[in-house]
Amino acid sequence: MAKPNKPKKSAAKQAGTAAIRYCSQPIQHPRQFDPAVDAMRARAIIASGKKWVNGTQLTYYCFKSGDAVPAAWQGKAADIKQVGIAFQTWFKLGIGISFKEVSHPAEATLRIGFDPQDGSWSYVGRDILNTRDPHERTMNYGWALTTPYGHDTALHEIGHALGLEHEHQNPYAGITWDTDAVKAYFKGPPNNWDLQQIDWNILRKIPVAEVKGTHWDPDSVMEYQFEPGLIIEPARYHNGLTPKGGLSPADKSWIVQSYPGTQPKDTLPSLEVGLSQKLAIKAGQTRVFNFTPKRTRSYRIGTFGTSDTVMVLFEVTPSGNVQIAGNDDSGTDLNARIDMRLLNGRRYQIGIRLYYAETAAETSIMVW
Repeated sequence: MAKPNKPKKSAAKQAGTAAIRYCSQPIQHPRQFDPAVDAMRARAIIASGKKWVNGTQLTYYCFKSGDAVPAAWQGKAADIKQVGIAFQTWFKLGIGISFKEVSHPAEATLRIGFDPQDGSWSYVGRDILNTRDPHERTMNYGWALTTPYGHDTALHEIGHALGLEHEHQNPYAGITWDTDAVKAYFKGPPNNWDLQQIDWNILRKIPVAEVKGTHWDPDSVMEYQFEPGLIIEPARYHNGLTPKGGLSPADKSWIVQSYPGTQPKDTLPSLEVGLSQKLAIKAGQTRVFNFTPKRTRSYRIGTFGTSDTVMVLFEVTPSGNVQIAGNDDSGTDLNARIDMRLLNGRRYQIGIRLYYAETAAETSIMVW
């Protein structure tokens, strides 16, 4: 019997350089559903639960010198510039999500630090909404973003913020890990992870419901670079895996499918008080409606039908959509409802993502 090929020494060790540092996502508790929610419905909710509603403008703030936060969080101008370039790289794909840098952390949905001792990480998609303290980070960059690896790190963390998970944890990847080697590698410097971090960020398989498509993309910007000896199967990656860098064709395709570009504001369907409109979308899809009040008063906006949805109310401003209310009815026997005083002459949009419906054609929306 032929002897197996001896793993190559890592490129880092051959060159006498430090090992690679990796993104370490914050550990989250899986969502628990009431026993009355059947498996198919729960899977549909999980599949879209972390995605934003089309039409959302994600505001962001990079902590910098002079902010009332730890000095380690404050970014250098060159790194902050790279963050802005990375946001534009995603936006230029024509997605239905926009980004805006704001002047104060209290105005930001995404609050970005640059602590080199805390590694690089981001909450995933709408998990960010669980961190509302304006002095709490939702994302951190732990190394310089001005190198090719840093450019990809900037894109990677924003990919998480858009709802993308680590690609090597895709259940369709078929990766068999040398678990002892993985634990030894990531427990050591410079990552120094504990076993929970290693399991959450490497060994854990993402539920099929949360995966976009049915294929693994080893060149995804959401994929790690792995050194030799960590992957047993597929055999061609036993000597290491190195993505090509930048957004892969699949990255671009997946994000556009998740957030298809929205129609021009003037061509969106309009809601009239007291008249319902069918959503006319499938599970996982979104639809955006215009609404312009004819008088100032309190309005109720709601869905009808046996469905799970997330509904967001935006005010349309010259600088983009501003989210002013939202309601997620998923996993309950309720419908989405928003009650708010709206002003005559202002322009609003209502965005809805449908998680699940027993009969999608019977799900509708109305303002009254």
